[in-house]
Amino acid sequence: MTTRILPAVGDPDAARIFSTLLSQLPSAEPATPVPDSTTLLDTLARLAVDSLDDLPEVVLVHERIGPVPALELIREVALRFPAVGVVLVSSDAGPALFSAAMDSGARGLVGLPLSYEELAARVQAAAQWSVGVRRHLGRGAADTFTGPGGRVVTVTGAKGGVGTTFTAVQFALAAAASGRRTALVDMDLQAGDVGSYLDVQFRRSLADLAGIQDISPRVLQDAVYEDRTGLALLLAPADGERGEEVDDRAARHIVGALRSRYELVVVDCGTQVTGANAAAVEMADVAVLVTTPDVIAVRAAKRIVRLWERLQVRKAEDTAMVVNRWSKHTEIQPALIEKITKTRATRTPVPAAFKELQAVVDAGRVQDLDNRSTVKQALWALAGELGLLAAPDTPAPAAGPPGGALTLRAAGTVSRLRRGREG
Repeated sequence: MTTRILPAVGDPDAARIFSTLLSQLPSAEPATPVPDSTTLLDTLARLAVDSLDDLPEVVLVHERIGPVPALELIREVALRFPAVGVVLVSSDAGPALFSAAMDSGARGLVGLPLSYEELAARVQAAAQWSVGVRRHLGRGAADTFTGPGGRVVTVTGAKGGVGTTFTAVQFALAAAASGRRTALVDMDLQAGDVGSYLDVQFRRSLADLAGIQDISPRVLQDAVYEDRTGLALLLAPADGERGEEVDDRAARHIVGALRSRYELVVVDCGTQVTGANAAAVEMADVAVLVTTPDVIAVRAAKRIVRLWERLQVRKAEDTAMVVNRWSKHTEIQPALIEKITKTRATRTPVPAAFKELQAVVDAGRVQDLDNRSTVKQALWALAGELGLLAAPDTPAPAAGPPGGALTLRAAGTVSRLRRGREG
């Protein structure tokens, strides 16, 4: 049996040592080492698209991998790709780390400096376990790509006022209406308004889960509000200062726990990049960035995309750009925004029709928005376009042209953007 091995190690010298030793293992097929956690997860996701059999049997994770810490990365791989055997490589091979690695989902621990005998034994054991799991599962990769629960979609705003929360709420409502068990998380930790939009008051929040290392189904159930719309709501803390309790580690645990229990998890990340929502964006299967077609918002969108790339959170081309308040008379068209930010503009722009929304927004009852609303039709069509619906057959509205046919107007506002594109 050939064992496919994918090493994840950021240090070039360590990567060469890994490659040399792995190439000497019998029946081993080592891949080129990946340098960071983001590349590892992207690589596994890409391999899992067609078939479970395309995934490597073993993933080796070096202790100094980044930006996600090694144990957190192991937990994420174990959740999303449960048929892959993960082995941690660390200079600390003591019982405390061994126990922590096993709790995170690792199948073995190899000490540094690397020993051929120990490496061969751990890789062989992890590979045999992986083969046994795959034989037992007997199913395609589509069932394992998003872990035991479902997909995660994050919605981030280029700046305040572009419609981030409204977009996230409508995505979640559309998914729930299609029959998917859906959770909506308000990770705008200091200014979250999901509860206000849905007329919900609840004493529990994200902050109540922040200090819990192992979030059991019962603990999660106590923190989640089951709304009459069919959504499971996990709200931002009422006291903004408590948002500091939710760090990146807590965010990973919370989103991972939700993913294991719901088919879809929609996360409203607000407009500020924090450790918590950056972790959510990195974990997401779909990362949406919302902007409006004006100079200030588009420049803000470009800043966020660049920041994500510098932090190795998300690549620009892996980000879906939603253009809100679009009209055919707008000087800045979606195709130009796509070119400037290097993101993927969605085919369905959202029309500028705030009058349709004002009554339900002011009443805090956006779930009651009329089905004839052009904004609602566009956002629900977008949910289908992004694959968030159980039966993604929502017809695209006639309001906007497809992305490939969008026109550009090189007039004054557009010229300002082009001059600032390199800034």
